[in-house]
Amino acid sequence: MEKTDLSCADCAVINCRKGDKRYPDFCVTTHMDPDLKEEALALCREEENNRIMRTAAQVEYEGYRQWCRVREIMEFAKRLGYRKIGIATCVGLIREARIFADLLRKNGFEVFGIACKAGAVPKVDVGIAPECAQIGPNTCNPILQAKILNQEKTDLNVVIGLCVGHDSLFYKYSEAPVTTLITKDRVTGHNPAAALYTADSYYKDLQAVIPKEENQ
Repeated sequence: MEKTDLSCADCAVINCRKGDKRYPDFCVTTHMDPDLKEEALALCREEENNRIMRTAAQVEYEGYRQWCRVREIMEFAKRLGYRKIGIATCVGLIREARIFADLLRKNGFEVFGIACKAGAVPKVDVGIAPECAQIGPNTCNPILQAKILNQEKTDLNVVIGLCVGHDSLFYKYSEAPVTTLITKDRVTGHNPAAALYTADSYYKDLQAVIPKEENQ
């Protein structure tokens, strides 16, 4: 496929990190709408957004290459004064969710978790094709997960292994800020980056899994 609209996804220079190189000709930084940039910066300066930005940067700085993501989440929540943590988990990772909840409670947080199958709604009831029930009769319900955590008035919600697309709906409807602890990938042991690192070897088939007429 010919590249006609180059962006950061095509960059190997990353001059925006330190400014010690030359920006590529297609660089988004040098071609950006200045009004859009200022609009985003204005939002970054808004009180709550700015608190999150500053706290995230501090956690990154202090824990760089030292703290695991579990600790980063707890440090982030603690510094922002978040007390009640919501967990939106896949039922397939309920064990991981229970361990995380236990660690949160031992560190002084209140926890409320909601599993993706809560409500036990059959897939066919929401228009999902009957054959999809072969891997389980009940639907995941990310919107319900978000609504319940909204009702619980959580300060921060943490995603543990929601399906592709279901996570999108959870992010869309969550009223509290959301971060992700685990991204589910049943094939790679929940390490989706493994397919990128081996895209020229073990996962070379990913380069042509969708017929061209469907990908245009």
